[in-house]
Amino acid sequence: MFEDKNGILDLETIAQKNLGHIHRNLTTPMLYEEIIKNREGLISHLGPVVVRTGHHTERSVDDRYIVRDAASQEKVWWSGRNQEMSEEHFKSLFYRLLAYLQNKDVYVQDCLTGSDTDYQIPVRIVTETAWHALFARNMFVQIHDQDLLSKFKPDFTIVQIPGFQAIPELDGTHSSAFIIVNIAQKIVFIGGTSYAYEIKDAVFTVVNYLVSQEKALSLRCAANLGQSGDVAVFLGRSRSGKTTLATDPTRRLIGDDHHGWNDKGMFNYEWGCYAKIYGLDKTYEPAIYESTRMFGTILENVTLDNKSRRVDFLDNSLTDNTRAAYPITHIPDSVRDGICGHPKNIFMLTCDPFGVLPPLARLTAEQTLFTFLSSYKPSLSEQETQDRDARVLHNACFGTTPLVMKPHEYAKLFMDKINKHKVDCWLMNTGWSGEPYGSGDRVKIADSRALVKAVVTGQLENAEFEIDPIFQFEIPRSCPEVDQKMLNPRNVARDEGEYEMRANRLASDFMNDFSQFEDSVPESVREMLSTITLLEDSLDVLEQFKMTI
Repeated sequence: MFEDKNGILDLETIAQKNLGHIHRNLTTPMLYEEIIKNREGLISHLGPVVVRTGHHTERSVDDRYIVRDAASQEKVWWSGRNQEMSEEHFKSLFYRLLAYLQNKDVYVQDCLTGSDTDYQIPVRIVTETAWHALFARNMFVQIHDQDLLSKFKPDFTIVQIPGFQAIPELDGTHSSAFIIVNIAQKIVFIGGTSYAYEIKDAVFTVVNYLVSQEKALSLRCAANLGQSGDVAVFLGRSRSGKTTLATDPTRRLIGDDHHGWNDKGMFNYEWGCYAKIYGLDKTYEPAIYESTRMFGTILENVTLDNKSRRVDFLDNSLTDNTRAAYPITHIPDSVRDGICGHPKNIFMLTCDPFGVLPPLARLTAEQTLFTFLSSYKPSLSEQETQDRDARVLHNACFGTTPLVMKPHEYAKLFMDKINKHKVDCWLMNTGWSGEPYGSGDRVKIADSRALVKAVVTGQLENAEFEIDPIFQFEIPRSCPEVDQKMLNPRNVARDEGEYEMRANRLASDFMNDFSQFEDSVPESVREMLSTITLLEDSLDVLEQFKMTI
């Protein structure tokens, strides 16, 4: 009753007798027609479709669950991010969802994840709206062979039904929104939210479960290729500049957000890009800007002029998190096969609102592992509270939500590959440096690009570096095309003592977060941590800056 003949709970197969019309694998123009007919969106100048996601304009990280059963019990890292749901709650919600879908039309996209055919996963994505089907078509590998489509059998099914709301008291959820992963039944349910990224995140979770991480380590990162064949990788969470820096007009984009790293090199798991476009400037981000003016692109939560239908990229009245979803073919000279060699440089990005971290720092192997496990993801709450406050958040491995294994297991595999292939690793701050958010200016895109250029072209190989007294990483003293003064945040801080307090606060937050992994990392990493000196550990330092307790 609860499985089809393949042992997969494939909603499109089980519920098709009770559904209305099943729109199967519609092309982009056909989906446009459905979007307009259903009044799901508007057509903007030059052809992109504009949609709104309603109440949810970000990921609902607190509404994500994994069904705890015999299949997941020993394989899943059960943590605050991987919340459990009982099989009973899942079944109850499933049958109510089937009842909700009776006589309703759905849209089905059969697609693949993974540019490397050895790691491809057939995924069926079932959506309530045509624009979400277009999103799936943009983001994942399309199947154009009609014979293959007729024989398609999914290894996993993603079901996105935003109109169906959970009842927390009945379903065991925190709110009416939910993202539920059932490993045994190989299905993901998404409901109560129209935010399209939930589909991407669900697929990344599927990949982390189905693909052996020892054979192909999954990383949430962007990657590009230089003229000499060198690969640069950009690890970073939302708003860190990952997509912007990877979409470099002097290099070829390999992928935007999700890659695998195997013994042959790296490969893209996706086919599309999902770029943040609030404040988009065509001078600094020309390729992304042009993609927002192309047929097939989806623009989320942007505003339009009523008559001209032109987009206003400076309007954040709905959300700061305005987005564009487009196929990688919209980016000129992108690497269409999505396959490349091993990386030469890895940039670990953050957007520091406290103005503590330098725009660029060179990391040792131990510092790289530390940064990977305690990935820094600040949260700015200005839009919510108007108090320009910022909180320090950490998101292990640059994205805990799709992780199935424990973070330190991913970190070990990550470090093994870095050491084996002799990869240089860098910390890059694209946020505020010297003075905090609200007081100073954000690092310019041009400066970040110049720093990346200096690294990938080897211009910093013989440069002089200085060691940060707190974090112990190395900061370049000079870089071509960059003002030397801004390379070290201490040089631009107005009050050196106040800066030291901010730096110590951030270092302390890092240390507190990393304590959960301390017993799982190599001894060399623990030795590295012992070199970090905080103000609270040294009265001499406090006296030096004339502070009192």
